[in-house]
Amino acid sequence: MSSPLSDVSGLGRWLPARLAEAAPQVTVVGDVMLDGWFSGRIERFCREAPAPVVDMTKREYAPGGAANTALNLAALGARVRVVGLIGPDDAGRRLRALLQGAGVDTSGLVEREDVLTTTKYRIIGGDQIMLRLDETVDRVPEEAQERLAAAVPTALAGSDAVVICDYGTGGLGDAVRSVLARHRGGRLLVVDAHDPRLWSQIAPDLVTPNAAEAAALLGVTLDPDTDRAAAVASKAGKLLEATGAGAAVVTLDKDGSLLLMHDGGTHRTWASPVTEKQASGAGDTYVACLTLARAAGLPLSTSLDLAQAAADVVVHRRGTSVCSTTDLAAHLGTFSDAALDAEELGQAVAAERASGRRIVLTNGCFDVLHRGHTRYLTQAKQLGDVLVVALNSDASARRLKGPDRPINAAADRAGIIAALSCVDYVTVFDTDTPIPLIEAIRPDIYAKGGDYSPEMLEETAVVEACGGEVCILDYVADHSTTAVVRRIRGSAPSAGAGPALAAETGSAEAAGTGSGQAAEVDPA
Repeated sequence: MSSPLSDVSGLGRWLPARLAEAAPQVTVVGDVMLDGWFSGRIERFCREAPAPVVDMTKREYAPGGAANTALNLAALGARVRVVGLIGPDDAGRRLRALLQGAGVDTSGLVEREDVLTTTKYRIIGGDQIMLRLDETVDRVPEEAQERLAAAVPTALAGSDAVVICDYGTGGLGDAVRSVLARHRGGRLLVVDAHDPRLWSQIAPDLVTPNAAEAAALLGVTLDPDTDRAAAVASKAGKLLEATGAGAAVVTLDKDGSLLLMHDGGTHRTWASPVTEKQASGAGDTYVACLTLARAAGLPLSTSLDLAQAAADVVVHRRGTSVCSTTDLAAHLGTFSDAALDAEELGQAVAAERASGRRIVLTNGCFDVLHRGHTRYLTQAKQLGDVLVVALNSDASARRLKGPDRPINAAADRAGIIAALSCVDYVTVFDTDTPIPLIEAIRPDIYAKGGDYSPEMLEETAVVEACGGEVCILDYVADHSTTAVVRRIRGSAPSAGAGPALAAETGSAEAAGTGSGQAAEVDPA
């Protein structure tokens, strides 16, 4: 897929608007639902049973399931059609109206007398979900499944991508799979299914199982208190073979997500911690943003980072929520003043260490972010619990790289780096080496990339004197900032790529993330 976005590596607040301008056409086929959130006060128990009485104060409704994926896509700027089954009931009418109000094309919603609109109503007392009431049909009639399948070809016309949202309610059977196999064409196909194996014969480009779904598929137990990402990565081949997918993205809730590729490549994201228990639908938001990003031509690794950012937005909200273009831009914009000064960083690191977390430090200019940088930082994060990235100041970068560098000022570089989910803290140092910073925060791990050895580094003795360890990460050739800058200066930006895009693009990665090893960071 050729796109002016195909080289983007960093997440800037300009990116969501650029995706909305691209406005790809996406068709969502799946199990649509209506979510209800009924909240009130609890001040007494009922007389006939030891049960609390919830005095209702608010009733809120939101599209759920496949309808929530469609709503998120529309909120992020996609042109969206939805195909699903509803009944001739109040819930179905309400769901259709909510989707239409958000700009979603509902001509593919099939209303059937023999179908009940699936609903999930949550009863909330104070800050606690007390009960969830689900209503659905026990079995979707075969004729209803065929009517749903018949609506798919029209909905697919002109679409850049199709998302399958199969929650296992019985509406998406062989009839739908057969139609998709005949009419898929060359469009992007993303499958978000409770059992992705059912869709393996149509060879989806991406499958997005969550931790429980991946565990069931692999026949293993994924303990939330263990390294689930490593456990899943060790069985990548089995998962990809079982799903028939070009790539798999396993979402791990509090542990972020993991991309698995056939060539052994991986890419990891980290979630923003949250204690909120009343959020729902973050997985739908993730899938929607991932699909939009890929349909618009973003590289897979960048698409994952952006999808993680969108999920982080909604997981901090109550109810079934969506992430809009404005929400996502605002979230990414919070990183614009991301660099901590020495005192702030010292306090943050002390708090993390007091909680038993291992501190990883790395440093560089990180000017014009590219794939080598993101691989390197992802690998550095995996060495410990907290990743601190120290950036050379503009003056320091000029002394190191020459009078025409850096391309981007320290504040811009800090904002882009901080937006990566693998990075916890960013700071800027003005000295020629990070030795004063090492002495101040005493990292457990000091990570460097490229063809260095510990003996070559002036910092090694200081790190070891502070009780830390120097780790040299893998080298991947042909990814350096110097080469990227030379290419930018030697040719005009791609058509449609504005100054911001040209300044923040790196090495091409339109098809995937490659080997998954870290790259040389030149430190620029």
